[in-house]
Amino acid sequence: MTRYLFDSGILTAFIGRRHGVFEQARQRTTEGHRIGTCIPVLAEMVAGIERSSSRERNLRALKTALPALRIWPFDRDCAFEYGRVHAELMNAGRPMQTIDIMIAAIAQTLGNCTVVTTDSDLSAIPGLTVTPQCQNRSSRIRERSHERDAFHA
Repeated sequence: MTRYLFDSGILTAFIGRRHGVFEQARQRTTEGHRIGTCIPVLAEMVAGIERSSSRERNLRALKTALPALRIWPFDRDCAFEYGRVHAELMNAGRPMQTIDIMIAAIAQTLGNCTVVTTDSDLSAIPGLTVTPQCQNRSSRIRERSHERDAFHA
């Protein structure tokens, strides 16, 4: 069983049923995998919705989609993993946004977790399994050759 953690870009595609993300998530769920997001991504989504011109509609869509997803927390173990990853990145001269490191810390703490993302920054985190979503005309999620289990079309 693999866990697939959606970042905000992928969660937006899941909610809007774009790029085949909803269908792929449904397929992975029937195969016994876990599909979800995390509290920092949820907070990021709500912050964006609060600033949108379609606040009510977007908030309703988000709340409708949430029961279909696991929502993984940022807990004490994640805080320690965050600190470790942050220090490693800073020592390597590779600063990164706080939320991206939080997502990575949650995924690494969960174990057997692939982050499905539109953000190439996450690929810089050692040991993190990342499947980049390439939102091009073919709307396919591409798997990197070094990943052993990816969420792909």
